[in-house]
Amino acid sequence: MGNLLLDLWSRHRKALIFVTHDLEEAIALSDRVVVMSAGPAAGIVADYRVSLPRPRDIAEIRLEKAFHEIHRDIWASLRVEVQKAYAMGEGKELLEGATP
Repeated sequence: MGNLLLDLWSRHRKALIFVTHDLEEAIALSDRVVVMSAGPAAGIVADYRVSLPRPRDIAEIRLEKAFHEIHRDIWASLRVEVQKAYAMGEGKELLEGATP
C-alpha cells in the first residue's frame, strides 16, 4: 500500500497528511515527519525533514544508510513521548501482556 501511495503522490503532486504510529513507514513515505507529544493535549514536539531521494521504493529505502540516520534522530525524541505515554497508562495493556 505504501508504494501505491507514493505512486499516487508522484503523479498528482498534491499535499497529503498521513498519520501513522509506525516510524519506519513515516520515514519511507514522507518528506516531513512530525512527532506529537503524548496525552490528550498533544502538540508538536519535533519536526524533521526527510531528504531521501525520490522516487522511493518502500522495501529498498529502508536499506539506505541515510534512512537509518534519520530513524535514529527521530527516535531520540519519539522515545521520550513513548515513555510518557506508558507512564500515563496508555499502552499499559501492552506492558502487562493483555489483549485490548
